[in-house]
Amino acid sequence: MNMFAFGNLQMENLQNQNASSTGTTPTSTNAPASNTNPASTTAGSTTDSKGKQLQVPASRKRNVDDKKKSQIWDHFTKLDGDPTTPRAECNYCGKDYACHTIINGTSNMWSHLKVCKKFPFVVDKKQKNLVLEPNKVGGELGDRSVGTLKAIGYDYDECRKALVKMVIIDELPFNFVEGKGLRLFSRTLQPRFDVPSRFTVMRDCLKLYVEEKERLKRALKGQRLCLTTDTWTSIQNINYMSLTAHWIDNEWNLHKRILNFCQVSNHMGETIGQVIENCLLDWGIDKLLTVTVDNASSNSVTISYLKNVMKDWPTNILSNEHLHVRCCAHIVNLIVCDGLKEMNVSVVKIRNAIRFVRSSPSRLLAFKKCAEKLHIECKKSLCLDVATRWNSTYLVLEAAEKFEKVFVRLGQSEPKYVSYFLEVDSKGNKKNIGPPSLEDWENARTLLKFLKIFYMVTLKFSGSLHVTSNSFFNELIYMHTNLLQLCKSRDNLLSGMAMNMMSKFEKYWGYGANQNYLLYVANVLDPRLKLKYVKFCFGELYDHDKAQLLTKKVRDNLVSLYEFYLKADEVVDDNRHKQDVNDAIDDMEIDVNTLARFKRHLLEEDSVENRNEVERYLVDGCEDPNDDKLDILGWWKINASKYKILSKVAQHVLAIPISTVASESAFSTGGRILDQFRSSLSPATVQALICCQNWLHHGPIPVDNTTLMNDFETYENLESGNVS
Repeated sequence: MNMFAFGNLQMENLQNQNASSTGTTPTSTNAPASNTNPASTTAGSTTDSKGKQLQVPASRKRNVDDKKKSQIWDHFTKLDGDPTTPRAECNYCGKDYACHTIINGTSNMWSHLKVCKKFPFVVDKKQKNLVLEPNKVGGELGDRSVGTLKAIGYDYDECRKALVKMVIIDELPFNFVEGKGLRLFSRTLQPRFDVPSRFTVMRDCLKLYVEEKERLKRALKGQRLCLTTDTWTSIQNINYMSLTAHWIDNEWNLHKRILNFCQVSNHMGETIGQVIENCLLDWGIDKLLTVTVDNASSNSVTISYLKNVMKDWPTNILSNEHLHVRCCAHIVNLIVCDGLKEMNVSVVKIRNAIRFVRSSPSRLLAFKKCAEKLHIECKKSLCLDVATRWNSTYLVLEAAEKFEKVFVRLGQSEPKYVSYFLEVDSKGNKKNIGPPSLEDWENARTLLKFLKIFYMVTLKFSGSLHVTSNSFFNELIYMHTNLLQLCKSRDNLLSGMAMNMMSKFEKYWGYGANQNYLLYVANVLDPRLKLKYVKFCFGELYDHDKAQLLTKKVRDNLVSLYEFYLKADEVVDDNRHKQDVNDAIDDMEIDVNTLARFKRHLLEEDSVENRNEVERYLVDGCEDPNDDKLDILGWWKINASKYKILSKVAQHVLAIPISTVASESAFSTGGRILDQFRSSLSPATVQALICCQNWLHHGPIPVDNTTLMNDFETYENLESGNVS
């Protein structure tokens, strides 16, 4: 064993030996027990050097040969002297301590050993060890690829913080940290780490939430945000409302963070509006562009409430006329469900056939044997759909269609399959419609082509890791064109469904519908399409006058938005100019009026050039429309210097989310469910865990350097007393 290992062992045993050795140190070998003066020492008492009797607790009788049991005597030597007041000397530094067996014990010696500067086995806590950190990405040698040497040291606080992050990210209950398995694993991994209790972990979670919230506040300062809201439900039927912020930072990176996960008393629009208002005030947010909500009627009341609250905010854009964005994925869901009100009988028959196969292991085994005989290999397994989710019906039909021949063979070889569809209820009606015929399978294939259109559109609408606002118009045209073709289909069932959907489509996205034209502006800000694509598509869908009118509306909205940003930029520059002038007056005596007039002249010239940014952008050639790999945010980052003001418009408009839900839950008609553990916690703790989990998953957000410099100047002014 090397010195460092032995030192670790010695120091880990200090506390244990301290407790076990107290009161067990024998008398010195230089003072035999038989020579003890009975006049000066009695059971339960002793006398000091002056003859004064000291009361001490009685102790058990000890064997005189029971000597030096404590390991402390490996480091201390007993000194010769008065046996009634024995002392021991440190073997390393020579410092001596009282060591009476009953009065003093060995605690003081153990305490000294921990701080003794000459103790050779003390390991520096700052000492780091070299470890081999494995490569995250395999190199040329594959699994044999060596890692990177890294110097690490044990840090109790960092280990504790990592434990808290694990509890939050993996959604673990607090009592997980008190499990025997985790404590065994922790002792094996790092014996020096003492796993805290569940109450300490809960407090650490709340502390981390506060720290991360302050960090996120700094990152959001000065940003113009787009919000989305959604409602979740706990097992106890407690309603929670989540508020999520979306924005593009100055490095043109898209961000999404949950700001609040609040309990709401009801789903009334005004109630939700008040909760959102309180959240914005708590975060210090006063710059909003849009709020994306689903199509519930109460959300219209929510938006009206927010508009009324925000009408006097100086940071409003065009009186918040573009604040309301309806969730496009939710509208698609309404459109499709309206067309599928009369469910195709063929789908019901196929669903019943799948239910038979999935009802028992023996039936599933018989189905697999039929598939093997027919040499049908398909990785997709049969599953039952959810009646309230049309997308699950699409996925079920897509998988079942591959096994059509297997179902036919099952009907020929499995008597129970046929009898399953012959069962009747007490009234003599069939319990299960089916089995599916060849015509039913053909109808299913037709329906698959139909549903696939809206399934793919919804997936694009529901994206959250990339920009979606610029894809709205393209997908809108795609749906409209396909619905027009399906309305002309010779299949009466298909054409009837398409007509029902078209009427719903026109209600939300038709010519006379109340739409948010920022979503069309986002398409214009896509350098591959611009206004030319909008004009072209409108021309194919509507007559000449309607197409011209819609195109003009889109252009007018872009110009209005651009002029607003231009004026805001001029105000900022003018304020900076005034500050520069004041600083110049304080620092030097120059002709301020001349410089001020000259700078204003330059600003006017720049304004004339800037007013042509929209025209210059629209006139410039488009990028390749077929280039699906074009990074639109990267393009604007490169061209921001060319379009100074228009790039700010793009930065905010492209951040608009056109859906309130992620792709996997886009079609859910109910709320998302909180698990049993989180449902048992207080609403404040639930909010801390869910928000912090979201923030930790996405990692830290870089804070704009300009914001940091402005804050630094503010701090300096406050310290010098220059700010009133």
